[in-house]
Amino acid sequence: MSESKPSLPSSYTVPKVWNPPSEASGKFGGINSATAGARSKTTLPKGEHALQLYSLGTPNGQKVTILLEELGLEYDAYPINIMDGTQFGSAFVDINPNSKIPAMLDYSVTPPQRVFESGFILLYLAEKEQKLIPKDPRKRTECMNWLMWQMGAAPYLGGGFGHFYKYAPINIEYAIDRFAMEAKRIVDVLDKHLEGKEYVCDDEYSIADIAIYPWIICLSMGYNADEFLQLDSYKNVKRWLATIGERPAVQRGFRVNGFGRDAVLERHSPADFDTDSKPPSSL
Repeated sequence: MSESKPSLPSSYTVPKVWNPPSEASGKFGGINSATAGARSKTTLPKGEHALQLYSLGTPNGQKVTILLEELGLEYDAYPINIMDGTQFGSAFVDINPNSKIPAMLDYSVTPPQRVFESGFILLYLAEKEQKLIPKDPRKRTECMNWLMWQMGAAPYLGGGFGHFYKYAPINIEYAIDRFAMEAKRIVDVLDKHLEGKEYVCDDEYSIADIAIYPWIICLSMGYNADEFLQLDSYKNVKRWLATIGERPAVQRGFRVNGFGRDAVLERHSPADFDTDSKPPSSL
């Protein structure tokens, strides 16, 4: 790098060639790596249903379980502990070479079809069932616009804002300011779009709502940034969150592979939901 500027820590000099640090730091430092592929030989459990989901109750995982519940499909859902590196086992890597949850196998076809990347899992299931994607070509395009918007925005909310605000081992003003600004801009984009609309695609509930909802609510319930980001000021988003959060399928989907006293660690049938629960419905 030719430009001279201060470093944090002050002793740091950007090398010509990057190498991994000798000591891992931060909540995820111990599992991060610059290389892909399996780190161990593993197997994954398999249930009786055609759809086998391997996931965790994070926003990307919640998107898929919400949709499965909305569609009324039977499926088996097994938790993948991303903190102990289960996603780097050979069985999971065979399904998703990117080692990210969620990942799914569809045994209704031969050979079984692997499906990964949360946004595409939503699209795959919705198209297969012909539900929760608008039939009207213009509305369908709008649905795809916002689905892809969410996929592009998520890294700024999670790996950007969430990481530096909550998980980084030190508070870095530049990083927090950079991603707080982007997080607020993203919420404002949604807030302005929802003016006068019940759902993202106007009057039609769709996979666009399902994709966006968990990430927006995560700013509040996951990162505890309500006051910091002044989330209560986004009135249209607040109303929309309340509407989505009242849906029974959303409430069930939030519990699958989730956290807390009402979590359904593994989901194999509707009987697994044996207690009443509601996910967060407002900022």
